[in-house]
Amino acid sequence: MTKFSDLGLSEQVLKAVAETGYDTPTPIQEQAIPVAMTGLDILGIAQTGTGKTAAFTLPMIEKLAAGRSRARMPRAIVLEPTRELADQVAEAFEKYAKYHKLNWALLIGGVSMADQVAKLDKGVDVLIATPGRLLDLFERSKVMLNGVTMMVVDEADRMLDMGFIPDIERIFKLTPPTRQTLFFSATMPPEITRLTE
Repeated sequence: MTKFSDLGLSEQVLKAVAETGYDTPTPIQEQAIPVAMTGLDILGIAQTGTGKTAAFTLPMIEKLAAGRSRARMPRAIVLEPTRELADQVAEAFEKYAKYHKLNWALLIGGVSMADQVAKLDKGVDVLIATPGRLLDLFERSKVMLNGVTMMVVDEADRMLDMGFIPDIERIFKLTPPTRQTLFFSATMPPEITRLTE
């Protein structure tokens, strides 16, 4: 049986994972983490609740650990369809990155934009965002996306249902074509297939 220690993760990340009580990766984690660590793009099909968040946050932490954030220039983006899902990813990131000096900002609607802008001005490594709020801040010149090296689109089929696909396509165009893309969806309707291609 595969353990997290077999996936090529650093001691700090393994320690953080162990402290959450997990020792055996789920199938999506076992398949996605080693590939994500190599820098290849991923298309993962997995239901909600199968451990997708760790499948992208753990390699993201590993890959970002060596660099430094700059003001208004995040190095990674996680796009979520809802505030609740964005909140869950932020909680997971906080747990798994506790032994690294990485910082993140939660960009969601319904909360003060001023607080989010203040965080962006200090420099964040990871943006965990809903598409609308991210584009809103981009249009106000509060965030630049040309330094993004890793982008995660989570719950892509829900994004489709909620009408976010044009926003996601626009965000793709604003980020460097060389970025690594991790794309997760529970199902693969034709519109999602087209987007991934």
